Amino acid sequence: MRIAMWSGPRNLSTAMMYSFAARGDCAVVDEPFYAAYLDKTGLTHPMRDEILASQPTDPAAVIDGLLGPIPAQMPHFYQKHMSQHMIPGMPRDWVQSVTNVFLIRHPARVAASFSAKYDNPTLADIGFVQQAELYDQIKQAGGRPVVIDSGDIRRDPERMLKRLCAAIDLDWTPKMLSWPSGGHPDDGVWAAHWYGAVHESTGFAAAEGPLPDLDGPRAALAEAAMPAYERLCSVAI
Repeated sequence: MRIAMWSGPRNLSTAMMYSFAARGDCAVVDEPFYAAYLDKTGLTHPMRDEILASQPTDPAAVIDGLLGPIPAQMPHFYQKHMSQHMIPGMPRDWVQSVTNVFLIRHPARVAASFSAKYDNPTLADIGFVQQAELYDQIKQAGGRPVVIDSGDIRRDPERMLKRLCAAIDLDWTPKMLSWPSGGHPDDGVWAAHWYGAVHESTGFAAAEGPLPDLDGPRAALAEAAMPAYERLCSVAI
């Protein structure tokens, strides 16, 4: 099985990659379109040069890797994707060949967390609109995409991961609840900038507290993302 997990930034996505890697039967890949996205947009993200040097910048080559032989001859292949990387012109037809899951998080939490690491983020930077577009595309083509909220996972990891595995016809294993600290060999090169907290973890963090109080641009960003989030939230498992 090839599992494409579509997320935005600051959304439990790395912990979920570690969870699936901990199964022992699942190869993983970390944001394989990142270099292609930076190459096409010209954006100056942290560690831009290192990212461009670490991955193919040709989307066709990325897709060949996603649909080709699974690394290490594993039975399953977990693909951690950032929805915001699917900019206009980035091929999307290949998504019909994989099992698609959408990992969502309340926009207020994303806006607060991402803006602490990235200056002046825009709606396009946080992936909510692209998530909704991809979900609609897959549904219209007859697919059965699954939506899961990261807040629900943090409240009850075992219950929600069991539900996710059932929804995608994957055997559940309690190995998914913990992993070694210090990161994963398949982390992207950008892990040095973004993954500090998750590298210290050995399992999912506890449930989140109240929503953050936002004002100014961060509040406007969260408000703009709410319609896409609410649509996907309404069909979450």
